[in-house]
Amino acid sequence: MAIEKIGFTSGRISTLVCKAGQDQTMYRDAKTPCLGLRITKSGVKSFIFETWFNGKSLRSTIGDASTWSIAQAQTEARRLKVLTDQGVDPRETKEREKVLHRTRNTKSIAGLIVWQEYINDRKVNWGERHLKDHYDMVRDGGEPIKRGLRKKQAPVKKAGILQPLLSLPLSELNREQILIWLKSEVSIRAGRVRIALSALKAFITWMSDHPHYAGLVDPNVCDRLTRELPAKKAKDDCLQKEQLKAWFDGVKKISNPIISAYLQILLLTGARRNELATMKWVDVDLQWHTASIRDKVEGSRKIPITPYVEQLLARLPKNNEYVFHSTAKSGYLTEPRKAHQAVIAEQGLPHLSIHGLRRSFGTLAEWVECPTGISAQIMGHKPSAIAEKHYRTRPIDLLRKWHTKIEKFILDEASIDQPKEGVKPIRLVSSNVNIA
Repeated sequence: MAIEKIGFTSGRISTLVCKAGQDQTMYRDAKTPCLGLRITKSGVKSFIFETWFNGKSLRSTIGDASTWSIAQAQTEARRLKVLTDQGVDPRETKEREKVLHRTRNTKSIAGLIVWQEYINDRKVNWGERHLKDHYDMVRDGGEPIKRGLRKKQAPVKKAGILQPLLSLPLSELNREQILIWLKSEVSIRAGRVRIALSALKAFITWMSDHPHYAGLVDPNVCDRLTRELPAKKAKDDCLQKEQLKAWFDGVKKISNPIISAYLQILLLTGARRNELATMKWVDVDLQWHTASIRDKVEGSRKIPITPYVEQLLARLPKNNEYVFHSTAKSGYLTEPRKAHQAVIAEQGLPHLSIHGLRRSFGTLAEWVECPTGISAQIMGHKPSAIAEKHYRTRPIDLLRKWHTKIEKFILDEASIDQPKEGVKPIRLVSSNVNIA
């Protein structure tokens, strides 16, 4: 269909309408080649540039006729025609200009703003602890410490470890600045620096794949910076068998039965701290003596409930859905360290972290010559050999046989009688214990 040519004037354009039966109607300027006016059925009028380019029709919107004057539209159409005559696609030129404009703007954005966008994009793939870590790394600081305050520690929280670095504009997030930050922090909190550097590298990699931030920061800016960190020390805090009696004596005296049971079960199962803390009553089957644990490696794993652990569980009240309930916002036990460290100090035991209890289980299991694969399966360690990955499917009864042996050895060393299997322990129905 031939496009009608008319002389564009303000008065003439104001009278033009979309023709009946059409979704849009095109008119061409008789004075300026390649300039057209498009009118939609809804009455929107736009100036259009249209020409042949590389054997194909090329059409591009110049702008709304209510904001562009006829003279401006004619000038722009001539400019675009010059580009196409020179073999330049004006659409690609326009996109490059957009990218340059966006880059100029985003370079001045503080890293903290993009960090929040990064968290929002990635948090669906993260656990609760990992997400909290990312928020903590950029907190402003100054908030009062409500629990776990150590001797000689300031009563308010420090600024997040990445906060000063990510307060800079993205254009200044370079290797020199990262090195300055690293050297200022490494002497104070080397362990946190190692974690923060890993998180920063992941953040910069994410930016390099993002359409708005690609190219703003060198994706290799963090490479080889770990050489600036002190050598990573292996953790070796672990209960020796001769220390078990003192440890159990202290832990059993903890006034809060929930913390007391939690710490004992951590040692007797080798579970990770948060795996056990978030265990729910629906995960516990006292009829068949098994428990399902949400495993950070495999998703979930089933372990036996040994006689003494069953006794501890049966005595816990069901105050909410969590086995180790709490009045904290989360609903479950979040801070057992203070009570545990008090026991360590009172009993004169060497330093022992909460994770050290997991390490202790794996070490003590060797005293009963438990096969490594069995203790690893109970603890939720990732299989390390082809045979473990593909050719070992151990039934719960086999795990129970060895797990019960491990428990008995630990209890014998602590001078505690292991309950007989099959004897139902007395269950407490309710409790007035409140724990944060």
